[in-house]
Amino acid sequence: MHLAHDDFELFGLPARYRLDRAELDARWKSLAAQVHPDRHLGQGAAAQAQAMQWALRVNEAYRRLRDPLTRGAYLCEQRGAAIQAESNTHMCMAFLGEQMAWREQLDEAQDESAIDALQAQVRRRQQGLFETVARELDDAGGQPQQAAQAVRSLMFVARFLKDIERRRDALFPI
Repeated sequence: MHLAHDDFELFGLPARYRLDRAELDARWKSLAAQVHPDRHLGQGAAAQAQAMQWALRVNEAYRRLRDPLTRGAYLCEQRGAAIQAESNTHMCMAFLGEQMAWREQLDEAQDESAIDALQAQVRRRQQGLFETVARELDDAGGQPQQAAQAVRSLMFVARFLKDIERRRDALFPI
């Protein structure tokens, strides 16, 4: 193992968006056990420090790979399609229109069934965007730039789903 390996190399997995979560979890457990600082207690301060560095690296890679959104962003970056979430806010007009309609629906929602319906609609769209990311990153002829656009859209969707929960909590406090 080398610290410079990318996350997929570190875990011995193919650099693909579609991952077997059980396999990822199993590899993480195995790697985490190998590099755990407690396994290197009697080897001196330098070995302890190196083990700590490895443990941090393995856990960081695991967090990035287990989350579909961060995994998609990571693969886009690797394939030359930088997400640039802070500076590239370009979205297609259809998605912007969809966002505006969702916002209106959320603002007008006064009962739990309206909020539930909106949330279900947004989750369906989210699933479609995840499928776009998978197709554009994993399939032959895929276009990483299209995947990057879908990842930026997914970032909005994730924030909007939190807005839905805040609206639900405001209308129906526990």
